[in-house]
Amino acid sequence: MKTLALLFPLSLAALPVAAEELATLEDLGEALFFDVNLSKNRTQSCATCHDPESAFADPRGPASFGDDGLSMGDRNAPTATYAHFAPVFSEVSEGVFAGGQFLDGRAATLEEQAGGPPLNPIEMGMASSADVVDRLEENPAYVVAFRDLFGEEIFDDDDEAYAAMTKAIAAFERTDLFSPFDSKYDRYLRGEAELTREELLGETLFFSQQFTNCNLCHQLNPRAGMEGETFTNYEYHNIGVPENTGLREMNGGVGLVDLGLGQNAAVEGRPGLSGRYKVPTLRNVAVTAPYMHNGVFEDLRTVVLFYNTYNTKSEARKINPETGEPFLPPEVPENLSLEELETGPAFEDRDIDALVAFMKTLTDARYEHLLED
Repeated sequence: MKTLALLFPLSLAALPVAAEELATLEDLGEALFFDVNLSKNRTQSCATCHDPESAFADPRGPASFGDDGLSMGDRNAPTATYAHFAPVFSEVSEGVFAGGQFLDGRAATLEEQAGGPPLNPIEMGMASSADVVDRLEENPAYVVAFRDLFGEEIFDDDDEAYAAMTKAIAAFERTDLFSPFDSKYDRYLRGEAELTREELLGETLFFSQQFTNCNLCHQLNPRAGMEGETFTNYEYHNIGVPENTGLREMNGGVGLVDLGLGQNAAVEGRPGLSGRYKVPTLRNVAVTAPYMHNGVFEDLRTVVLFYNTYNTKSEARKINPETGEPFLPPEVPENLSLEELETGPAFEDRDIDALVAFMKTLTDARYEHLLED
């Protein structure tokens, strides 16, 4: 399979392709992923906000601009790497939800997620699925590929053609390009690399419930050190992230409150869900700043210090180093996951540095050049 995202700069990745280059569902999905013609003003593709050169995240700021160049969302675009491992959105136990796509799980599957941005007025801005299908039919190579892969009648029904598009994009996102499992940590598990003493300390702290609370939410496999770890249990928690006032001033959202999972139509009316967001993967976390659902923190060390505020008794340790002021209160103070947040002792500087060092080892090999020295 081709790897346009790696072989060519983004501007070239959207160039026309021949029908014979779209022989598989994954090939078609790759072309669609980079196609700016699927946005209203033909300026934005999936890759605009999930840049392959930036670990399929958006390095441009706390939130992404829309196709019109003016609209700005209220949430940080998460990395698309390893996203396909998320299970279908469901209630795994009473009041505990997990899986799905987007930070609030409003798309149950990867296919549903792929269908969201083209029709979002502050993202790609297309008016309807029919309008998107019209754009698809402008491309002769797409017409041939869709008919070869989905049947001659695929364009007879706009909804079916749109669903076919989302299936192709999702198929591309399920390729090894998005989840190579080749980070230093993976190589270490396979005996191909060695961790430094600081990284080993970070690993020990991370997976130990005696010393940290990290693995309560950021460990999927039942045992530490298992291959294929995605570093998230895909559950939804309110960890007390403060409002990003700077972002709200830019996007005109001053005074609004983002309720996270509480805004998901699938759980509408259920109590105790406001302020919860899906636990993100820590894969490539060191190269996908800014952090939290609203991009409120710029540095990974700041994130660890923020978590530490729930355990430390030192007021000096509750200062946000990015502002020089105390961390702001939670945007949604209800429903905090205090049982998880207050587990474990307070961190010392050595612990914080070690955890950051360990999280850097979770960077895919092709993005290791983005790590700070």
